[in-house]
Amino acid sequence: MQTYTKVIGLTGSHFVKEFVKIRHHDNKVREISEETVAKKFKEGNTKVIVHFEEDGREIELDDFSDPDLIRKFLGKAFI
Repeated sequence: MQTYTKVIGLTGSHFVKEFVKIRHHDNKVREISEETVAKKFKEGNTKVIVHFEEDGREIELDDFSDPDLIRKFLGKAFI
């Protein structure tokens, strides 16, 4: 299962993905475009963690989540 994170802050939001490297290197965190995440989300076997920077809350969404929550936190492109 692929995991993406949507970081929502005061200045906006962006999607990131953590790429696992070999054992003696640090994992890399890269910014991913919304279109790529939406395409993978619609294909299935993907979850998106919505992280709020202000208070540290996290909401986990996948293709079985409530469509209203998906529309509210991710947008219409994910339905």
